Amino acid sequence: MACPFASNNGVGESSSSLMEHGGQNYTSYLQLDKLLDAQHLESEADGHKVHDEHLFIIIHQAYELWFKQIIYEIDSVREMFSAEEVDERKMLEITKRIHRVTLILKLCVDQFHILETMTPLDFMEFRDYLSPASGFQSFQFRLLENKLGVKSEHRVRFNQEHYMKVFGDHKENLLRIQESEREPSLQELLSKWLERTPGLDSKGFKFWKVYKMAVDSSLASQRQESEEEKNETKRKLLLDAVKKRQDLFNSIFDINIHNALVARGERRLSHQALQGALMISFYREEPRFNQPFQLLNLLMDVDSLMTKWRYNHVMLVQRMIGSQQIGTGGSSGYQYLRSTLSDRYKVFIDLFNLSTFLIPRYSIPTLTRQMKHRLSVHDTQGHTGRAATSKGRTEEEDENFGSCDTEDLVKQTIDLGLLSSAQSDSSNASVTEASCPKLGGGTKSS
Repeated sequence: MACPFASNNGVGESSSSLMEHGGQNYTSYLQLDKLLDAQHLESEADGHKVHDEHLFIIIHQAYELWFKQIIYEIDSVREMFSAEEVDERKMLEITKRIHRVTLILKLCVDQFHILETMTPLDFMEFRDYLSPASGFQSFQFRLLENKLGVKSEHRVRFNQEHYMKVFGDHKENLLRIQESEREPSLQELLSKWLERTPGLDSKGFKFWKVYKMAVDSSLASQRQESEEEKNETKRKLLLDAVKKRQDLFNSIFDINIHNALVARGERRLSHQALQGALMISFYREEPRFNQPFQLLNLLMDVDSLMTKWRYNHVMLVQRMIGSQQIGTGGSSGYQYLRSTLSDRYKVFIDLFNLSTFLIPRYSIPTLTRQMKHRLSVHDTQGHTGRAATSKGRTEEEDENFGSCDTEDLVKQTIDLGLLSSAQSDSSNASVTEASCPKLGGGTKSS
């Protein structure tokens, strides 16, 4: 009997037979003839071949190939998120593809280290051959930015002109960029998806109301402790700190303030989407929120890695041509690139800022039994689909299962020491009848 692992087991003959009948080999499948013949050194054509120009070309071609793959992955995720109701069974695939994007971006960030083996003097030998070519003319990078969610109004102007102007001579590329601005970006689709987070409904758990109650109680406790401070200077500082924290929370509880921040470009998510993101962050351990929480973290990784890529680019340019020299494309070079490191280019900045509005674990409202059940069952119809009710109850009965009145909810805050009994009247007035989660998810550590 012939060994199945032997090198001469007929596979070679079979492969040869397939190629004889139109099958492809490695070279033809990857079109290596085209790929490996795409490095043409301008210095060599001019009769003064510069060795490092070959590296420069290879690095940038590799970047463009990786950009193409990232766009391919982002487009597939956008397509899945474009459904009116996202099938939660697809969340694993969505998370996997965004994770793949982060790994590619890490590779792109590290690729600068290879380019840094070229010295400024080496670069100077062939730099003049590049003009007026510039990395700013990478239409795929602009596509990637647009598909992620970078807004035209947030961009730094290139030579005081609109960023699309440099693509005027390439009509096909220009049309693709214009189309990418009209299409819903990943950030916009994410916002719509977060708006459908279970628990934000007008019935049932009412996360936003119980969360605001927990915040108000916590701030009231901090204010009371500050007022009891005997040292006047320290008391004033403590009260000022509480006031600043109160103003921060007001910026998310007051929809008008939030919308004004969105209009100024300081926030990206809609008011309800921000609520959804916060709820996922607090209840990440619930089965239905596991993968959404991972996705939110991966999207922050994408933003961070894009910023790192830009930073490495800035530092490479400064190393090669300094801070004052004009770029090959006519821009201010280092100065222009440095301006792209600001938060205006961070698409998912709201996810980073969620940590500003976290509260201690012991203050996190406990889920009602119905909400706990709802988050333990995956909904194959998307966030807006309805989870199965438990123990044969009707949906309306299930929504109210485990509910209690406002007085009981306020009593819990007093028991936790988060709200004085004197303040309970005002809290009673501010809370409507809702499902009554416990305000403390645990016990406060001493």
